[in-house]
Amino acid sequence: MNKKAHSFHIPVMGIGFTIDSPLKVAQYGIDSVISLVDDILIEKLRKMYSEKFELPYQEITNKVDDFRAKRITSYLNLIHDVVDKKFEAMKKSALEMSHDFKTYLDLLPTHSNLKTEFQALIEKGVAKSDIKSWLDQRLVKGSIDVNIMTKVDKDNYDKDEKLPVEYNDAHAAFRGFANSKLNSSVVLSAGMNPRLYAYMSSFEDFFPNQQGEFKKKIILKVSDYRSALIQGKFLAKKGLWVSEYRIESGLNCGGHAFATDGYLLGPVLSEFKENRETLRSSIESILKQELENQNRVIPEESLSIKISAQGGVGTHEEHEFLLDEYELDAIGWGTPFLLVPEATTVDEKTIDKLLLAKEDDLYLSDISPLGIPFNNLKNNTKDLEKETLINKGRPGSACPKKFVALNKEFKDTGVCTASREYQHLKIKALDDLNLSDQVYNEEYNKIIEKSCTCVGLGTSALLKYNLDTKTEGQGVSICPGPNMAYYSKVMSLENMTDHIYGRDNMISRTDRPHMFVKELFIYIDYLKQKVDAAKNDMTAKEEKYLKTFLTNMKAGVSYYKIMFLNIQNKFQDVKNDVLSQLERGEFTLKSLELELENEVLVS
Repeated sequence: MNKKAHSFHIPVMGIGFTIDSPLKVAQYGIDSVISLVDDILIEKLRKMYSEKFELPYQEITNKVDDFRAKRITSYLNLIHDVVDKKFEAMKKSALEMSHDFKTYLDLLPTHSNLKTEFQALIEKGVAKSDIKSWLDQRLVKGSIDVNIMTKVDKDNYDKDEKLPVEYNDAHAAFRGFANSKLNSSVVLSAGMNPRLYAYMSSFEDFFPNQQGEFKKKIILKVSDYRSALIQGKFLAKKGLWVSEYRIESGLNCGGHAFATDGYLLGPVLSEFKENRETLRSSIESILKQELENQNRVIPEESLSIKISAQGGVGTHEEHEFLLDEYELDAIGWGTPFLLVPEATTVDEKTIDKLLLAKEDDLYLSDISPLGIPFNNLKNNTKDLEKETLINKGRPGSACPKKFVALNKEFKDTGVCTASREYQHLKIKALDDLNLSDQVYNEEYNKIIEKSCTCVGLGTSALLKYNLDTKTEGQGVSICPGPNMAYYSKVMSLENMTDHIYGRDNMISRTDRPHMFVKELFIYIDYLKQKVDAAKNDMTAKEEKYLKTFLTNMKAGVSYYKIMFLNIQNKFQDVKNDVLSQLERGEFTLKSLELELENEVLVS
């Protein structure tokens, strides 16, 4: 699990867009991440792939005890077995330079020595058994990782009886992974869930052996150093080690956006670089004490951590800079891969919409029922479906899957804020408040804005494979990051990897801003909205939050100005433009600071 063929990974995207990515890319050594939100979709795909690969299939219905975990385990085992079979077949065909083996070599980073090493073995006439041994040692599969949004942990019921907490959605998903054959990692995202973290410590695969090796690992997705330290220590107190901290840009990313308090990606990465050993050693001391308390094996060697980053990277130069400047272990490339059918699963109509998307078509929305800002594409078919229902006077979704039925305002069992049931009750309550037309309309629009993303983010896979969508409907939600505006053609896996490694260029536009500049102005727009929302009735808490946000952003701009002035041999063609944009950003922040000060004086 420590050797990697590539310096990038494909993060989880939506619910269905990377649901089967390992089957497409793992044999070539590329890591990818499967979402475990939707066990209904997972079961449909397990049936489809069982038929395709002529594997035995027995349906796991919702009448089976613990069906959610068992569906997930069965699907992950299928993925594991098929990937293994493909990988072994590729190695066996190496001497014939089969298409798959040639592809494996061609996709490798430019600096990889594998291709020349293999060629040298052939030219020397080395025995087949020795070549086989070399292949076994040097070729690695891509990791089949999984993602769990820790807060998407709905209580479940058997008729009217509430089931024990281990049957909650995130708990069951984790159990599904823990019981699988996989030797890989679970990516925990969306913040802390103390009950889930405690439950995780009941599975042996997550504890180290004497050599400090793990059968299954934990990756923590975070936006800042403080969060990494707090969560890493919390897990260590349960005897659990975080093997990788995956830092994601707060706003310049796809899917849900977890804004930091104005901390920009560059300074965050710098803090991780500076404190990497402190992070590792301080958490390791807590972990080893807890392992001793539990009478468990204590590793003889120091445990290692990896640091990776994702969100907004778009060029080979940015990729290499992040690796070198911040001493990162890998970079996540998400959004552009939505245009790579060989790697992700997106239906043709949605791909067509993505190809045409420009900056104004990609926006940070309030459509998520989780109440977290969500990167959205204008006029996606799920939102158009939502608008049709609103125009008919029947806002809200039928809510067939209920994965985010977490709101308990009207029912102890929970309802989804995007559901017809919730919106009907909420609007009815609104009608009784005798509000002015303006205030009423504002509140009404907040209610009906929510969209059924837990269905919409998985439907694309069903459409792509011509599977039944009777329950889900035809609407597709899609959640690309702002980077999508700069990609405008369908790409092969080779195209995309060549772009990442600087062998080709898949961006036709010449006006793409540097990733740090793009993130800065997304944050500035976000801050403007927060300042506007707080006007006229600003609380002391809001004032403190906004001032802290401004202070952190100003410090981030100062960091970037010094960094870009001192950079040698990187970004020389855009350096002057970046410095100019940073000056513009600094001026805008000063204007916002004055506006905030005036607002405080008026209040």
